[in-house]
Amino acid sequence: MANRFILNETSYFGTGSREVLADEIAKRGFQKAFIVADADLISFGVVGLVTDVLAEFPYDIFSDFKANPTVSNVKAGVLAYQSSGADFIIAIGGGSAIDTAKAIAIIINNPEFGDVVSLEGVADTKNKCVPIIALPTTAGTAAEVTINYVITDEESGRKMVCVDPNDIPVLSIIDARLMSTMPPSLTAATGMDALTHAIEGYITKGAWHLSNILEINAIKIIADNLRDATFDGSNMKAREQMALGQYVAGMAFSNVGLGCVHSMAHPLGARYDIPHGVANALLLPIVMEFNMPSSIVKYGRIARAMGVDTTGMTDEEAAVAAVEAVKQLSIDLSIPQTLREIGIPYEALPQLANDAFNDVCTGGNPQPITEEDILELYKKVY
Repeated sequence: MANRFILNETSYFGTGSREVLADEIAKRGFQKAFIVADADLISFGVVGLVTDVLAEFPYDIFSDFKANPTVSNVKAGVLAYQSSGADFIIAIGGGSAIDTAKAIAIIINNPEFGDVVSLEGVADTKNKCVPIIALPTTAGTAAEVTINYVITDEESGRKMVCVDPNDIPVLSIIDARLMSTMPPSLTAATGMDALTHAIEGYITKGAWHLSNILEINAIKIIADNLRDATFDGSNMKAREQMALGQYVAGMAFSNVGLGCVHSMAHPLGARYDIPHGVANALLLPIVMEFNMPSSIVKYGRIARAMGVDTTGMTDEEAAVAAVEAVKQLSIDLSIPQTLREIGIPYEALPQLANDAFNDVCTGGNPQPITEEDILELYKKVY
């Protein structure tokens, strides 16, 4: 069996590393940038921290997309790029900005996928996307290093998970200074998203030795630093470590897949605009409990990575401790613990279960799962 592993070409790490941007653009011979950035980041001055580095270099900015970007957002972005005269994209933001940039960049060089919906799953694109330089402003999605992106189809009310090696950024700049304006709630939610990536990537069906090494270390980095990053936003060491942890998690899960936490979180975002990190954090412990029989030994390692002393514990006791450690972290970060708290109507659960069962991430779940099982999990966390 051959295990494929794909990473982006170049990454820079460290507070202030955005300063390399101008030199990298010049070395690559790019002429004009199309910047994809969230409107709030423009008003908060975060985008300015990047454009200041560009000096007189020309650029246009596109910010007309939602937190859960849609097919319509992508189509608007494609038109804006085509009229801009740009020859590359700079994506500044969290998963929404980078995912939008990836979809735009793929379609520009593969126009036969202009309907956007045909990109769902593993799209058979022939051409590498327009070059993307990604500067993440959240420590969560790791979209800057993954071959994945997620777009919401408004007509069906579903999130489409798109997997395409042709979408990966040519350059990523992970500068914790760009993350320092995140409020505590966003730091917590995106950090729990990163932890979910690490845990699901560690236990997914596709996991193997290299991904295991990365994911277990990502779990430890995130567990050691997420509280500090959340409660002391000026703690740049914790922010840098979170930026690293989410990146390391992304390196692995991008190649081995995820599981049912993500498949259950996706419809919450698609149908009710629930922030992805909040949905993942809320669902992670209950899905971990379900998956425990297939991952007992790995759960013990997760517990130890989370800081639990498992000395004298049986494998089962250590596995339970892992779930409890994850749940306690979520509680400590003031993440909602029930679907009721985030406004999900009880009568919506069957539709959500159907959506989740048909989500591409369900196939990676380590424990066999049915639509009825998923419905019961939604009910337990209601």
